[in-house]
Amino acid sequence: QVQLVESGGGSAQAGGSLRLSCATSQYTYNYYCMGWFRQAPGKEREAVAVSFPGADRTEYVDSVKDRFTVSRDNAKNTIYLQMTYLKPEDTAMYYCASSSILPCTFLSRLYNNWGQGTQVTVSS
Repeated sequence: QVQLVESGGGSAQAGGSLRLSCATSQYTYNYYCMGWFRQAPGKEREAVAVSFPGADRTEYVDSVKDRFTVSRDNAKNTIYLQMTYLKPEDTAMYYCASSSILPCTFLSRLYNNWGQGTQVTVSS
């Protein structure tokens, strides 16, 4: 079982910033799709961003484009989600996930390993 360890999150005011981290194994980091998902209370889990392995390519859903940025630290096998210009509607539990199925997609059912989740709360 691949381990994904998330950290970061917390509370922020609208317009503020937060950064999430997701550490994993070197193999997963190098060869798997790495996705960020979120789930708000009473809502379905939704994709936020997907980072492609071995390529400087990340896809974002429209609601977070130009506000969220995914980056990688190759030395730490860690992927980050930098969230800026946060809105109250960004409030959710955020999950890091990995998938061996290429090409990478936003479909959560194709991701078979998930982190424990970290809460992000944005107040107005």
